[in-house]
Amino acid sequence: MESEAIASPLPPRTGRRWQPMRRAALWTWGWARWLGLRLLALMFVLVFIFSFINPPTSWTIIAGMREHTGTPHEWTALDDISPAMVRAVVAAEDANFCTHWGFDMSEIRKVVASGSSRGASTISQQTAKNVFLWQGRSWPRKVLETLYTPMIEVLWSKRRIVEVYLNLAEFGPGVFGVHAAAAHYFKTTPDKLTGRQAAGLASILPAPKSRKPQGGTARARAIADGAATIRADGRDSCLLLDR
Repeated sequence: MESEAIASPLPPRTGRRWQPMRRAALWTWGWARWLGLRLLALMFVLVFIFSFINPPTSWTIIAGMREHTGTPHEWTALDDISPAMVRAVVAAEDANFCTHWGFDMSEIRKVVASGSSRGASTISQQTAKNVFLWQGRSWPRKVLETLYTPMIEVLWSKRRIVEVYLNLAEFGPGVFGVHAAAAHYFKTTPDKLTGRQAAGLASILPAPKSRKPQGGTARARAIADGAATIRADGRDSCLLLDR
């Protein structure tokens, strides 16, 4: 009599166990992609709108005005700002402004190689932060800034970028924009700022709450020299300033 064959047990169907998790992961990814694309579209629309409409304020201005009663903020067109002021800010904050696409890779490489903690943010990056985001260092803000910056470079002219930057930059406690800075520190208007005054104002931008616009400091003199250099070598060409 033949012995009965002993049936081997079926292997456990582990695939079925993970199917609900796979479906949940796919659903989550689908929603994340849907939200991400719409967030990018919203960001693009906002950047486009502010390419021709002046931003009325910013989160930084709102917070600063709550803490300090400063000089009233007033928008000034780039043509009504002294060329010396424009060059001084570019020389101080982003000498290669006219030659990069939003990120100064040479400066970034220098910072990485030196291990320095100093920033390498361009005027375009700072404008993205000042218009759309908040101050402080955090990864979410940096990621959004990195997304906004190329959009600004594509949709805005270089003149528009520096105009918006000068009108929203903080020049002291409660002092926002070049119009307020010129009135607060020198009792004048942006179009009448001298080279010395412009260098003094540009010198306080890295630390506007603790510095004063003193035109005779070493930093102010270096900025004045830098402004003369970018004028001489043509690195201010994208700004279309009076020579």
